[in-house]
Amino acid sequence: MSQSERVILGIDPGTNILGYGIIKASGKNSMKLLVLGVIELKKYKDHYLKLKSIYERVQHLVDEYLPDEVAIEAPFFGKNVQSMLKLGRAQGVAMAAVLSRSVPIHEYAPRKIKMSITGNGAASKEQVALMLKKILGETDFDQKYLDATDGLAAAVCHFYESSNVLTGGTKHSSWSDFVKHNPDRVK
Repeated sequence: MSQSERVILGIDPGTNILGYGIIKASGKNSMKLLVLGVIELKKYKDHYLKLKSIYERVQHLVDEYLPDEVAIEAPFFGKNVQSMLKLGRAQGVAMAAVLSRSVPIHEYAPRKIKMSITGNGAASKEQVALMLKKILGETDFDQKYLDATDGLAAAVCHFYESSNVLTGGTKHSSWSDFVKHNPDRVK
């Protein structure tokens, strides 16, 4: 792989389904989907067995695809404290698996990911999946599990953020600031 190519693993942590997507990025504006999938955890009744499975399966993904970087979705703040705790554990275990292989991790809030993919931080999972299909030029991508496309969205978001593709190399404080400085790119 050349210096300008890199592999990015995106993870959407979950305690029943963990979604992931892996892309190969070339240069500053080219991406190719390598794999899209989920780790199903519903079969495990014991929460600790779910965590063990997350650790082992994420480590396997890292060993198989050798990502240069990992982007992971940060837990959102919900009202159910127990659900938040379980989700935080799932994310932590996935992060530990990645770190055990010395791969850098970048964490993104769900709204940030949705904003970078669709331009709308409140976009639905279906809207994110549809936009990813267009961005990557995929005609045949299984949308059986939207958790997989959420993982993929984290990888694509990281590609955009680290390449400054969307902003032309400049960080902007808001969408209106971007529009103000890029009138020719917004229609």
